[in-house]
Amino acid sequence: MLTITPEIRAHIEAHAVATYPHECCGVIVGRVEDSRVGVEAHRTGNLNTERAHDRFTLDPKDYMRVDKQARAAGLDIIGIYHSHPDHPARPSETDRAAAWEGYSYVIVAVNEGVVGDFHSFELHGEQFSQEEVRCL
Repeated sequence: MLTITPEIRAHIEAHAVATYPHECCGVIVGRVEDSRVGVEAHRTGNLNTERAHDRFTLDPKDYMRVDKQARAAGLDIIGIYHSHPDHPARPSETDRAAAWEGYSYVIVAVNEGVVGDFHSFELHGEQFSQEEVRCL
């Protein structure tokens, strides 16, 4: 399960709308207790400029910067988020190939510039399974 605040969800949805029709991406910072608990979300750059409409490549410099800040605060990166412009909020094969176990993968659909489904997934071996998202 992933627990986030309404502010984190709003941040992710606003980022997705702002970058439409391209994919956005970012990270969720928090801690792992009985489940993953998000404390904040951070935008990262999408380095995939050739296929930004249906692919993302998270900027490793942004990832490292946020990871360093999180660790200094006693937190960790617990999730990755991205949008699917005009496509369902479910992982693609490309998403699966780039994923690591131990993270929540939030995907938000943006249909014609309007936020749609908001889901999170966990990678188990070679397969994703949908996880519950709880907003506090």
